[in-house]
Amino acid sequence: MPHTPLTIAIDGPSGSGKSSVSRAVARELGLAYLDTGAMYRALAWHCLEQGLDLDDGEAVTQAARDLPLDVPTDPDGQSVTVGGTDVTGAIREQRVTEQVSAVATNLDVRAELRRRQREVIGAQREERGGIVAEGRDITTVVAPDAEHRVLLTASEEARLARRSTELHGGADADQVAATRDQIVRRDEQDSTVSAFMEAADGVVTLDTSDLTFDEVVAAVLALVRGEVVAQTEPQAPHTPDPDA
Repeated sequence: MPHTPLTIAIDGPSGSGKSSVSRAVARELGLAYLDTGAMYRALAWHCLEQGLDLDDGEAVTQAARDLPLDVPTDPDGQSVTVGGTDVTGAIREQRVTEQVSAVATNLDVRAELRRRQREVIGAQREERGGIVAEGRDITTVVAPDAEHRVLLTASEEARLARRSTELHGGADADQVAATRDQIVRRDEQDSTVSAFMEAADGVVTLDTSDLTFDEVVAAVLALVRGEVVAQTEPQAPHTPDPDA
């Protein structure tokens, strides 16, 4: 555990590896871990269970404010619960994946969940000495003052192959085609309210297209430890809309 509180913020498009890499980095450094995407998925699941119209912005926003959500911060134990119900598996189901962008592009919902995310980050800096937080907005809006901010990226081909293998057990043409809508469509929808395809000023980009999982984890750890990493480079200034 570091002596000085540490926040590592990791963002990137779908299939870039940010969740699994962030969890591994948190485990290696003895830090807490926050999957912010799980919070949006949990809200989408809750709204679907309650029969709410996801196009009813006010109703969904109120659901976000009232959501009895518990997202654990232990990188080795990620049981997401809503009102005491374990929804860890349910929030990854296809019906949630297809609908979550409708929730995630609601600006009032984003404001509420960002508030919760900042609370978690602050608490874990105090309690555990630091946190690895990953997801949309994390490097630019939620934790712009994080000690380390990283944008993981990869070619569309690589991202599709990874997510296809994860969901379907392989990456042949049919399996990749079945995955394409989830990756491409969600990124297009989410990019209307969040900047995650290009790094903001001060955020380091790591292209993972040709790297193994272990190599990506090692590269992020090297960055945190101040070692030279050939794969990373600072990006040109980019100022996202603070209300996006």
